[in-house]
Amino acid sequence: MLKTFLVSIALVSLMLLQSVQAAEVKLTDPNKMVRQVADNTFARITQDQPLIVKDKEHLRVIVEEELMPYIDYKYAALRVLGSEVSKVRAITDKAEKAKAIEDIQRFIGAFREYLVATYAGVFTQYTNQQVEFAAEQPFKGKDVVVVKTKIVEAGKPDIKIDFKVREDRSGEWRAYDMIAEGISLLDAKQSELQGILRQQGIDHVSGLLEQKSKLPVQFRGSDTNE
Repeated sequence: MLKTFLVSIALVSLMLLQSVQAAEVKLTDPNKMVRQVADNTFARITQDQPLIVKDKEHLRVIVEEELMPYIDYKYAALRVLGSEVSKVRAITDKAEKAKAIEDIQRFIGAFREYLVATYAGVFTQYTNQQVEFAAEQPFKGKDVVVVKTKIVEAGKPDIKIDFKVREDRSGEWRAYDMIAEGISLLDAKQSELQGILRQQGIDHVSGLLEQKSKLPVQFRGSDTNE
Protein backbone atom coordinates (compact mmCIF):
# COMPACT_ATOMS: atom_id res chain seq x y z
CA MET A 1 0.00 0.00 0.00
CA LEU A 2 1.18 3.53 -0.73
CA LYS A 3 0.46 4.61 2.86
CA THR A 4 2.60 1.82 4.30
CA PHE A 5 5.43 2.54 1.85
CA LEU A 6 5.47 6.24 2.69
CA VAL A 7 5.44 5.54 6.42
CA SER A 8 8.37 3.19 5.97
CA ILE A 9 10.26 5.81 4.01
CA ALA A 10 9.54 8.29 6.79
CA LEU A 11 11.10 6.01 9.35
CA VAL A 12 14.22 5.58 7.23
CA SER A 13 14.61 9.30 6.61
CA LEU A 14 15.14 10.16 10.26
CA MET A 15 18.34 8.13 10.19
CA LEU A 16 19.99 9.70 7.18
CA LEU A 17 22.20 12.75 6.82
CA GLN A 18 24.94 13.73 4.39
CA SER A 19 27.41 14.12 7.25
CA VAL A 20 28.47 11.16 9.40
CA GLN A 21 30.33 13.05 12.11
CA ALA A 22 28.86 12.17 15.53
CA ALA A 23 27.54 15.05 17.62
CA GLU A 24 26.14 15.47 21.10
CA VAL A 25 22.37 15.68 20.91
CA LYS A 26 20.95 19.03 22.03
CA LEU A 27 17.49 18.38 23.42
CA THR A 28 16.85 22.08 23.99
CA ASP A 29 16.64 22.80 20.23
CA PRO A 30 14.19 20.68 18.17
CA ASN A 31 15.85 21.48 14.85
CA LYS A 32 19.33 20.49 16.02
CA MET A 33 17.96 17.46 17.87
CA VAL A 34 16.49 15.91 14.72
CA ARG A 35 19.64 16.60 12.71
CA GLN A 36 21.99 15.24 15.36
CA VAL A 37 19.97 12.10 16.05
CA ALA A 38 19.95 11.37 12.33
CA ASP A 39 23.69 12.03 12.11
CA ASN A 40 24.60 9.83 15.08
CA THR A 41 22.33 6.98 14.04
CA PHE A 42 23.58 6.96 10.46
CA ALA A 43 27.19 6.91 11.69
CA ARG A 44 26.41 3.97 13.98
CA ILE A 45 24.76 2.00 11.16
CA THR A 46 27.82 2.54 8.97
CA GLN A 47 30.18 1.57 11.79
CA ASP A 48 28.27 -1.59 12.70
CA GLN A 49 27.70 -2.92 9.18
CA PRO A 50 29.76 -6.10 9.79
CA LEU A 51 27.57 -6.93 12.81
CA ILE A 52 24.37 -6.12 10.90
CA VAL A 53 25.37 -8.33 7.95
CA LYS A 54 26.04 -11.17 10.37
CA ASP A 55 22.82 -10.69 12.36
CA LYS A 56 20.06 -8.23 11.50
CA GLU A 57 18.83 -8.40 15.12
CA HIS A 58 21.73 -6.06 15.94
CA LEU A 59 19.65 -3.29 14.40
CA ARG A 60 17.46 -3.45 17.52
CA VAL A 61 20.51 -2.52 19.59
CA ILE A 62 21.21 0.49 17.38
CA VAL A 63 17.60 1.64 17.57
CA GLU A 64 17.58 1.26 21.36
CA GLU A 65 20.82 3.17 21.87
CA GLU A 66 20.76 5.81 19.15
CA LEU A 67 17.11 6.54 18.44
CA MET A 68 14.69 5.64 21.23
CA PRO A 69 16.08 8.14 23.79
CA TYR A 70 14.82 10.87 21.45
CA ILE A 71 11.38 9.41 20.67
CA ASP A 72 8.50 10.43 22.95
CA TYR A 73 6.94 6.98 22.71
CA LYS A 74 4.79 7.44 25.83
CA TYR A 75 3.07 10.50 24.39
CA ALA A 76 2.70 8.78 21.02
CA ALA A 77 1.18 5.68 22.64
CA LEU A 78 -1.35 7.76 24.57
CA ARG A 79 -2.26 9.60 21.38
CA VAL A 80 -2.93 6.26 19.68
CA LEU A 81 -5.13 5.18 22.60
CA GLY A 82 -7.13 8.39 22.28
CA SER A 83 -10.46 8.26 24.11
CA GLU A 84 -9.46 5.05 25.91
CA VAL A 85 -7.36 7.21 28.25
CA SER A 86 -10.33 9.44 29.05
CA LYS A 87 -12.38 6.38 29.95
CA VAL A 88 -9.80 5.36 32.53
CA ARG A 89 -9.83 8.81 34.10
CA ALA A 90 -13.58 8.53 34.59
CA ILE A 91 -13.39 5.25 36.53
CA THR A 92 -14.25 5.72 40.22
CA ASP A 93 -13.72 2.21 41.59
CA LYS A 94 -10.15 2.03 42.92
CA ALA A 95 -9.46 -1.60 42.01
CA GLU A 96 -10.95 -1.20 38.52
CA LYS A 97 -8.98 1.99 37.94
CA ALA A 98 -5.73 0.39 39.09
CA LYS A 99 -6.26 -2.47 36.63
CA ALA A 100 -7.07 0.00 33.81
CA ILE A 101 -3.88 1.97 34.53
CA GLU A 102 -1.90 -1.28 34.52
CA ASP A 103 -3.39 -2.09 31.10
CA ILE A 104 -2.34 1.30 29.74
CA GLN A 105 1.18 0.84 31.08
CA ARG A 106 1.38 -2.52 29.34
CA PHE A 107 0.19 -0.91 26.10
CA ILE A 108 2.86 1.81 26.34
CA GLY A 109 5.55 -0.84 26.79
CA ALA A 110 4.19 -2.92 23.91
CA PHE A 111 3.98 0.14 21.67
CA ARG A 112 7.60 1.02 22.46
CA GLU A 113 8.81 -2.46 21.53
CA TYR A 114 6.70 -2.34 18.38
CA LEU A 115 8.43 0.89 17.39
CA VAL A 116 11.87 -0.63 18.03
CA ALA A 117 11.04 -3.60 15.83
CA THR A 118 9.52 -1.39 13.12
CA TYR A 119 12.50 0.98 12.98
CA ALA A 120 14.95 -1.94 12.97
CA GLY A 121 13.10 -3.50 10.06
CA VAL A 122 13.14 -0.30 8.05
CA PHE A 123 16.90 0.04 8.59
CA THR A 124 17.36 -3.12 6.51
CA GLN A 125 16.30 -1.00 3.51
CA TYR A 126 19.05 1.60 3.92
CA THR A 127 20.66 2.34 0.54
CA ASN A 128 22.50 5.65 1.04
CA GLN A 129 19.58 7.98 0.40
CA GLN A 130 20.22 11.64 1.23
CA VAL A 131 18.07 13.97 3.31
CA GLU A 132 17.84 17.73 2.88
CA PHE A 133 16.53 19.85 5.75
CA ALA A 134 14.40 22.94 5.27
CA ALA A 135 15.24 26.18 7.10
CA GLU A 136 15.16 25.85 10.89
CA GLN A 137 11.79 26.64 12.41
CA PRO A 138 11.43 29.16 15.27
CA PHE A 139 10.45 27.34 18.45
CA LYS A 140 10.53 29.85 21.31
CA GLY A 141 7.11 29.98 22.96
CA LYS A 142 5.89 26.84 21.17
CA ASP A 143 5.41 23.32 22.49
CA VAL A 144 5.25 21.59 19.08
CA VAL A 145 7.51 22.23 16.09
CA VAL A 146 7.50 20.62 12.65
CA VAL A 147 10.96 19.91 11.23
CA LYS A 148 10.62 19.68 7.45
CA THR A 149 12.84 17.50 5.28
CA LYS A 150 12.84 15.86 1.88
CA ILE A 151 14.45 12.63 0.72
CA VAL A 152 16.58 13.02 -2.37
CA GLU A 153 17.59 10.02 -4.47
CA ALA A 154 18.95 10.14 -8.00
CA GLY A 155 16.37 9.21 -10.61
CA LYS A 156 13.43 9.33 -8.21
CA PRO A 157 10.99 12.09 -7.18
CA ASP A 158 11.75 13.89 -3.92
CA ILE A 159 9.64 12.74 -0.95
CA LYS A 160 8.57 15.33 1.62
CA ILE A 161 8.85 14.23 5.25
CA ASP A 162 7.82 16.27 8.31
CA PHE A 163 8.80 15.37 11.88
CA LYS A 164 6.60 16.54 14.73
CA VAL A 165 8.66 17.33 17.81
CA ARG A 166 7.24 18.35 21.19
CA GLU A 167 8.71 20.02 24.27
CA ASP A 168 8.15 18.32 27.62
CA ARG A 169 7.87 19.98 31.02
CA SER A 170 11.63 19.89 31.53
CA GLY A 171 12.25 21.88 28.33
CA GLU A 172 13.55 18.92 26.31
CA TRP A 173 12.35 18.15 22.79
CA ARG A 174 11.61 14.69 21.37
CA ALA A 175 9.96 13.46 18.18
CA TYR A 176 6.53 11.87 18.45
CA ASP A 177 5.17 11.70 14.90
CA MET A 178 6.29 11.61 11.28
CA ILE A 179 4.26 12.76 8.29
CA ALA A 180 5.20 11.35 4.88
CA GLU A 181 3.60 13.16 1.95
CA GLY A 182 0.78 14.28 4.21
CA ILE A 183 0.26 10.89 5.91
CA SER A 184 0.71 10.88 9.70
CA LEU A 185 2.20 7.71 11.19
CA LEU A 186 0.27 8.26 14.42
CA ASP A 187 -3.03 8.96 12.69
CA ALA A 188 -2.61 5.85 10.54
CA LYS A 189 -1.86 3.64 13.54
CA GLN A 190 -4.72 5.16 15.54
CA SER A 191 -7.18 4.53 12.70
CA GLU A 192 -5.95 0.94 12.41
CA LEU A 193 -6.32 0.16 16.12
CA GLN A 194 -9.36 2.15 17.24
CA GLY A 195 -11.90 -0.43 16.10
CA ILE A 196 -9.98 -3.27 17.74
CA LEU A 197 -9.62 -1.25 20.94
CA ARG A 198 -13.36 -0.65 21.12
CA GLN A 199 -14.31 -4.23 20.37
CA GLN A 200 -11.62 -6.24 22.15
CA GLY A 201 -9.91 -3.86 24.57
CA ILE A 202 -6.41 -2.59 25.36
CA ASP A 203 -5.07 -5.95 26.57
CA HIS A 204 -5.87 -7.61 23.24
CA VAL A 205 -4.19 -4.83 21.23
CA SER A 206 -1.14 -4.94 23.51
CA GLY A 207 -0.90 -8.65 22.82
CA LEU A 208 -1.00 -8.06 19.07
CA LEU A 209 1.79 -5.48 19.29
CA GLU A 210 3.88 -7.77 21.47
CA GLN A 211 3.53 -10.59 18.95
CA LYS A 212 4.64 -8.35 16.08
CA SER A 213 7.57 -7.05 18.12
CA LYS A 214 8.94 -10.58 18.60
CA LEU A 215 9.04 -11.38 14.89
CA PRO A 216 12.54 -11.53 13.30
CA VAL A 217 13.88 -8.18 12.10
CA GLN A 218 12.93 -7.64 8.46
CA PHE A 219 11.33 -4.97 6.31
CA ARG A 220 7.54 -5.35 6.38
CA GLY A 221 6.54 -2.41 4.18
CA SER A 222 4.32 -4.60 2.00
CA ASP A 223 2.45 -6.00 5.01
CA THR A 224 -0.94 -4.27 5.06
CA ASN A 225 -1.29 -5.19 8.74
CA GLU A 226 1.63 -2.94 9.61
